Amino acid sequence: MNKADLIVGLQWGDEGKGKIVDHMAQTHDMVCRFAGGHNAGHTIVVEDKTYALHLIPSGVLNPKATNVVGNGVVISPVDFIEEMSQFDDLNGRLFISDKAHLLLPYHAQIDQARERMKGDKAIGTTGKGIGPAYGDKIARVGHRVGELQDTEKLASKIVEYFEQNRAIFEVMGVDIPSKISLIDELNEYRDVLAPHITDTTLLVWKSLKDGKKILLEGAQGTMLDIDHGTYPYVTSSTTVSAGASSGLGLNHKDIGKVTGIAKAYCTRVGNGPFPSEDFGDGGDKLRDRGHEYGTTTGRPRRCGWFDAVAMRHAVRINGVDQVSLMKLDVLDGFDEVKVCVAYEVDGKEIDYVPYDMQDAKPIYKSFEGWERTEGAREFDQLPDSAKSYIEALEDMIDAKIGIISTSPQREDTIIR
Repeated sequence: MNKADLIVGLQWGDEGKGKIVDHMAQTHDMVCRFAGGHNAGHTIVVEDKTYALHLIPSGVLNPKATNVVGNGVVISPVDFIEEMSQFDDLNGRLFISDKAHLLLPYHAQIDQARERMKGDKAIGTTGKGIGPAYGDKIARVGHRVGELQDTEKLASKIVEYFEQNRAIFEVMGVDIPSKISLIDELNEYRDVLAPHITDTTLLVWKSLKDGKKILLEGAQGTMLDIDHGTYPYVTSSTTVSAGASSGLGLNHKDIGKVTGIAKAYCTRVGNGPFPSEDFGDGGDKLRDRGHEYGTTTGRPRRCGWFDAVAMRHAVRINGVDQVSLMKLDVLDGFDEVKVCVAYEVDGKEIDYVPYDMQDAKPIYKSFEGWERTEGAREFDQLPDSAKSYIEALEDMIDAKIGIISTSPQREDTIIR
């Protein structure tokens, strides 16, 4: 039986997973999303046309690939349907797990209200409702996609939930819908999504048994994982490779090659620790050259230098076989390129990710910059200083860098 290939983010999200998933999806029969919601975004450029995908797997751009949204994903029907409208006929090519949880408009209202109430202690979420949707799932008061089969029954359950929590919702300023309006809304979702809803666990199992090539993609990055990230400044799902098992119904023996995605520098959206953040001209230059603005929110990303300590941590947690280094060309023209090789915490130098990274100070090693890597498609086309940088990173993170991206274009990719 075949094993599935897996792609996982190794930083704080926004690593460029979309381009690599798109690249690999051209040779795979099925692409499966296993975690997250529409707070995540992949930007893919194909022949001067830009696609921003949030929920639909990146394999949608391969007309021969089947796309699966697993049970570990929380789905906003409004946003999912809008995203579907970018493409022509998706029947038979796009499937949604009947066990995936629904993210409804009231979840976003709750999310935004909680952030307002926290004031300067806000997490910095996208306000899309991801946390409240996962919270309802864990509290066993959530609703699954399969429940759209009986919208009247589902509407009754939602209204009952609102009545039980009316006082809380009123304080938060969350609208309480009528049952009639809810039924109308849910019927609209059902009419569009019903042909795509199925038991995706059985679908993926059968595809593996039939020898199909399967690619698994997560959302966001390792340092935002609910368990292994910079808690509480994290997302609400399991973003590491282990999440593919629970998020799709696979076991660890089903997973083969793991490719970790990392930028040649670091970015972060929202609040929380970011030891290698550059608050000066370097950070501004990285942001401008890398167009570092959120795919989902448009927010400017915090920018800084490659963090080899956090990366080595992520490589180990995910069982990474190879790293795909993205946006190397963004570093073109820097006289000096820095890498965080250790942290200083309470006056001591450490080479691991501590329990609390908030006060970790970066210890840097500097590398000679280079003029141009943009558009390179062979390793030998890179300047010697860029080659030295890549080879040094491999030593520091204990992993091979097997793929190097030198522009947003699909073709500008070095395979080593």
